[in-house]
Amino acid sequence: MPTKRRILLSLITEENDFQLEQAASARRAAEAMPVDLQILFAGNDTITQSTQILRAIQGDPALRPDAIIFEPVGGTALPQVARAACSAGIGWCVLINIPDYLSELRRGARAPVFVVGTDQEEIGRIQAQQLGALLPRGGSALYIQGPSEHFAAKQRTLGLQSGLPQNIRISGLRGNWTEEGAARSVSSWLKLTAANKIRVDLVAAQNDLMALAARKVFQGVSDLMERDRWMSVPFVGVDGLPKTGQSWVRDRLLSATVIMPPSAGQALTLMMGALGKPGQSVPEKIWLPPQSFPSLEELRPSQVPPD
Repeated sequence: MPTKRRILLSLITEENDFQLEQAASARRAAEAMPVDLQILFAGNDTITQSTQILRAIQGDPALRPDAIIFEPVGGTALPQVARAACSAGIGWCVLINIPDYLSELRRGARAPVFVVGTDQEEIGRIQAQQLGALLPRGGSALYIQGPSEHFAAKQRTLGLQSGLPQNIRISGLRGNWTEEGAARSVSSWLKLTAANKIRVDLVAAQNDLMALAARKVFQGVSDLMERDRWMSVPFVGVDGLPKTGQSWVRDRLLSATVIMPPSAGQALTLMMGALGKPGQSVPEKIWLPPQSFPSLEELRPSQVPPD
């Protein structure tokens, strides 16, 4: 009977549909393997995540994980923790982030070191194309971003800005990937007198939960005419999970999303296949392709009537 490997999966928060799907995809992959999978959530806190992983690395050698797969809360991807893992001969896989230390770590590591995720800039470019399709004459969009230091938030913003049509202007807000955080941010924005003077033709968010949270806030506006105006604008997000983002598009709560395949299950499969093999048998970076939902062709009006 093959030796049972111990794998630690560290994720950002339980208050996010994509993070829960990351966990589910890893559990599904683990069912077919001789693996003891432990999943920890960091409560959206980098220090908590660092502490949780270090505790596993520095604990009883008999209970130490053979590999760690993690999606960083912050932008640094825990370089000191990564080096501690590699020094202990523990495999290291980063999800949805390309840390600066990756190539250096691979050269000296005895266990697999690699990245699995989706091209975050491409996600931003797809969202820019969605905005162009939904606002063929241009306009103004409210853009709810993730935390400023987060790799995915920065890359998605870069991609959106690089592909945005010149006739579309964006105003940015910050959220923390959760529905509650986005609702607070949008509510505060609404209370500003300036917000009432800005015409918004579309609301875009860097994930579906934040887009839906914004919609709920605008749905609660007391002025009926103002509420109707908000409910008439498109809302778009990212993640595109079947039971949330895609379902919300079908129910017309969102106009579009970008499907980002969960990567934790794929990472677990690759790690299990590479453990015990000499050298780095897994490519440094494995990217899973994103796609627009619905397709960009479906989003574009067949004919834009004249003004």
